[in-house]
Amino acid sequence: MIKIRKSDDRGHADHGWLVSKHSFSFANYHDPEFMGWGNLRVINEDKILPGQGFGTHGHKDMEIISYVMSGELAHKDSIGNVVGIPPGDIQRMSAGKGVMHSEFNHAPNSTTHFFQIWIQPNIKGIEPSYEQKTVSASSKKGQFELIAGPAGGANAVKIHADASLYVGEFVKDQSAKFALDPKRKSYVHLIKGALQVNGIDLRAGDALLVEAETELNFSQGLEAEVLLFELAQ
Repeated sequence: MIKIRKSDDRGHADHGWLVSKHSFSFANYHDPEFMGWGNLRVINEDKILPGQGFGTHGHKDMEIISYVMSGELAHKDSIGNVVGIPPGDIQRMSAGKGVMHSEFNHAPNSTTHFFQIWIQPNIKGIEPSYEQKTVSASSKKGQFELIAGPAGGANAVKIHADASLYVGEFVKDQSAKFALDPKRKSYVHLIKGALQVNGIDLRAGDALLVEAETELNFSQGLEAEVLLFELAQ
């Protein structure tokens, strides 16, 4: 089963300083058909104006991943991390038994465009922790590179969840096949460009909810960048 989720069907919020698109129910956007997929709970595509951001707020028992497309995201948390997250970096914060943090765009002249992803953990009440890595540009060209998973990796942060996240970039004749476990769920989210997946044409913001499939075929990329999730049922 492959179900397409068109970009325009996502939830939308315009707060002036923040424009956000919600793939799943979040804040004031509620759709009982899209409460998450497997243990993937949130994908928010956020654009923050210069000098603006999310003030200090709390999280608990959630794996929170940020992936920046442009600009830079400034992160500060209650466990001592004060860092900038540039484009191409993958950041993970395990909220565990509780953490406070803030996220801002301190750039004076550019919007920060990033994806915020929440995955439900397979263990609760752990000590909160933070990890950030730079994903090498070459590792994701014409193929998929693991950027988050239970064991971490060279370009991957370690998450406390039964899930793996990959990123790939595809142009022109580049293509890839990705084998799936039909007993698990998968989710494909095109974050840039255009791409064909199993014969389905996707444009930026489109997604695929995948279940009981054995393979995905990616081709016909036009400056495409795509996130691929392997998820628990």
